[in-house]
Amino acid sequence: MKIPQMITAELRRLTSTRMSVIALAALLVVPILYGGLYLWANQDPYGNLSSVPVALVVDDRGAEVNGTLRNLGDEAAEQLLDSDTFEWHRVTSDHADAGLQAGDFDFVVTLPADFTDAVASLSSDSPRQADIELRTNDANNYLASTIGTQAVARIQTSVAQKVTDEAGLTLLDALHTIRMKLVDATTGATQLVDALATANNGSSQLASGSVTLADGSAQLADGTAQLSSGAAGLRDGTARLRDGAAQVADGAQQVAGGVDRIDDAARRVGSAAGDAAAQLPQARADIAQALTDAGLDAARVDEILSRLDPVGERLAAANTRVQDTVTQIDQLDAGAQQVAAGSASLATGAASAADGASALADGAGTAASGAAQLRDGSAQLRDGAAQLDSGLRQLSTGATQLRDGLAAGADQIPDADDATRQAQAQAISDPVAVGTSAVTTAQNYGAGLAPFFAALAGWIGIYALFLIVKPVSKRAITALRSPVRVTLAGWLAPAGLGAVQMVGLFTVLAIALQFSFANPAAALSILIFASATYAAIVLALNVWLGSVGQFLGLVLMVLQLVTAGGTFPWQTLPAPLAALHHVLPMGYVVDAMRQVMYGGDVTRVGSDLLVLGAWMVGGVLVAAIGVTRMTHHRTLRDLQPSLIG
Repeated sequence: MKIPQMITAELRRLTSTRMSVIALAALLVVPILYGGLYLWANQDPYGNLSSVPVALVVDDRGAEVNGTLRNLGDEAAEQLLDSDTFEWHRVTSDHADAGLQAGDFDFVVTLPADFTDAVASLSSDSPRQADIELRTNDANNYLASTIGTQAVARIQTSVAQKVTDEAGLTLLDALHTIRMKLVDATTGATQLVDALATANNGSSQLASGSVTLADGSAQLADGTAQLSSGAAGLRDGTARLRDGAAQVADGAQQVAGGVDRIDDAARRVGSAAGDAAAQLPQARADIAQALTDAGLDAARVDEILSRLDPVGERLAAANTRVQDTVTQIDQLDAGAQQVAAGSASLATGAASAADGASALADGAGTAASGAAQLRDGSAQLRDGAAQLDSGLRQLSTGATQLRDGLAAGADQIPDADDATRQAQAQAISDPVAVGTSAVTTAQNYGAGLAPFFAALAGWIGIYALFLIVKPVSKRAITALRSPVRVTLAGWLAPAGLGAVQMVGLFTVLAIALQFSFANPAAALSILIFASATYAAIVLALNVWLGSVGQFLGLVLMVLQLVTAGGTFPWQTLPAPLAALHHVLPMGYVVDAMRQVMYGGDVTRVGSDLLVLGAWMVGGVLVAAIGVTRMTHHRTLRDLQPSLIG
């Protein structure tokens, strides 16, 4: 009997009765139902989160934020209710607790009473975080609680982004206002620098004029001192004239000569006093003009001049007296010419001359004292003008530094318009944009799980087939004595039926569930190859261990279920299970399916198939060794017909 005949005989046995056909059909459908129904149920769960009931409790009482009374809890609630992330229900706290306990809500999100107040505290002296409370009940659904945690994190990010956006815009507007003020201050400082430059020029002129005034007043003081000394001598002389009036008659000629000299001296004194009095108004005007140019107001100028006016008045009075005295001396001189005519007239004139000389001496002393005061005051004015000039220079330097500093500060603040500041605030609130790219992309959640559950369904299908398929025909072993042919026939029969299972499963995935395959022919081929590999492994277990081997096939399926890395990355497994991932075949089936389904690296498929091929060949060889053992060790029990054919 050849291999095809043995396979045909096995298939004829499996379809010999109506119940056998029903059993075979049911077992063929097992992997299709398992893989198809599970992947259908989990085809796109994240796309249907809008059907997950969630309670939203808003206890926020609102607060003032940036000068405006707001309720951020209500604002966040409106955004959530308008979104389709979940099936949101805004309820009271008691209703939410009761619904969470009863399973009406998968989780509860609560915005507490101080939510807005806590957000507003960020700009105060006592900032604190705003709380968002999440209440879950794992008795309802553990994954729903996990999704709730992620949802609250997104709400937190959304609120933080909104608050940061508004705060950033306020800060940028304030910086813009500060920049405008700095620009205005820079303009004012520039005007101040220019005004101080003008004032500095005036102060220099004032200093120069005050030096000239001080020198002139010193000369005036010296002249009036000489005048006072001459007037004193005149006074003494006229006194002697008065005393010697009795001798006038005796020395008329001598008196006439003396009077001529006195007359000359008086004229010189009168001329000096007249010149001094004539220069006084111009000196006063020069001083007033210098003080005005120095920046002193009219009141201050008048105050300073008021101190000099008494000196001028006294000097004018002294000049008047000097001029009167000169006139009198002239008259004395004229009278001296007539002294010979009468000593009585000489005595009278001498007395008058003595009185005038005394008055002249007094006036000259007063003029000398006033001139000294003028000299001292003009010296003080000179020193003050020098200090004023130095101070204005320092002030001008400081104003220049102020102007430059204000200009530099204004330049460091960006001059942005309203639209730019709005864009900057948005960038501050969300400074990092995540750019994603993928070498390959699964169509949806179900497509992401398809390689794993297709590989698992293939094992389940083969395991189920071996419940009715005979691993090897003991009759054929007895009749043929050809272990290899018997082994191949015992492997190819379930492998062929497994191929039918995989074709049905692939049809459901590709057509019913509409999963996209980058390489559909390669995906179907891998499923069929994997099913044949599973058949070789389960065949070897059954040949060597019988029903115990069938049980071990179930254990091996469980081990591969947790080590294949079909859901979480295999690197998250405990070390012993992670080591099994590199040994057991199902992980390689999953990897190969991912590459051909998503359009990944096809070179990895070759290495995966080599591992599967090694398992396949190894399983067939181990089974053949077991069949060979059977041909040499047979019992009467081995020759009895099997209960299942």
